Amino acid sequence: MTQHAALRIDVFTIFPGMIDDFASVGVVGRGVEADLVNVSSHDLRMTTTDLHRTIDDQPFGGGAGMVMKAAPLFEAVETVEPPRPLLLLSPGGRTFDQAMAAELAGSGGFSLLCGRYEGVDQRVVDHLVDDEVSIGDVILAGGEVGAMLMIEATARLVPGVLGNAESTTDESFADGLLEYPHYTRPADFRGWKVPEVLRGGDHARVARWRVAAAIDRTIRLRPDLVEARGGVSDGDLRLLEEFGFDTGR
Repeated sequence: MTQHAALRIDVFTIFPGMIDDFASVGVVGRGVEADLVNVSSHDLRMTTTDLHRTIDDQPFGGGAGMVMKAAPLFEAVETVEPPRPLLLLSPGGRTFDQAMAAELAGSGGFSLLCGRYEGVDQRVVDHLVDDEVSIGDVILAGGEVGAMLMIEATARLVPGVLGNAESTTDESFADGLLEYPHYTRPADFRGWKVPEVLRGGDHARVARWRVAAAIDRTIRLRPDLVEARGGVSDGDLRLLEEFGFDTGR
């Protein structure tokens, strides 16, 4: 009987040991042992050169928490050259389900990027990853748990790996909107610039931009959430127009 090539799954994370341990046990471990699945973890700090191997920084515009920097994430992915698509675990992505698991199981290979802290620099979303994927409307400390869920649900569907279907339960976000995009230093990375409003020092204007950006992002990525909160209000439209977001939807 012909042996198909193993499904390759690469995971970028600051906790590679977590992924390695998970991939060595249970259904996934059996798939790996049988050479039906190949799971490789990659430390996002691999290209950092400073003493503390820094991968995060304060967000432009202020706010609580830290944001993962663009440079170390780009450089880690470019060093490895992993299989595509490269998917970012993110609440703004397409919800992972059995149909997506089947799609990925038959793809030959894919990669996952696990965010941490308040999220990743928006330029990673815009110019590095191929898409975003969510495991549901829940808040976790990072993408590793979601990555492990995706690995197991996908590995189960590889021919020869025994498994069963997974089911998930979705919840709604408390505020009904996705979070606004984050940016951190440098202000100009490979010609992709942080929005000027975040560098101006006007905190009230920054706050209004963030609400507008959150509305815009939710309209584009999760229209179901917009519908659930009663649609786009006149106030929402005024905010979108103030900052030049598209209102012709």
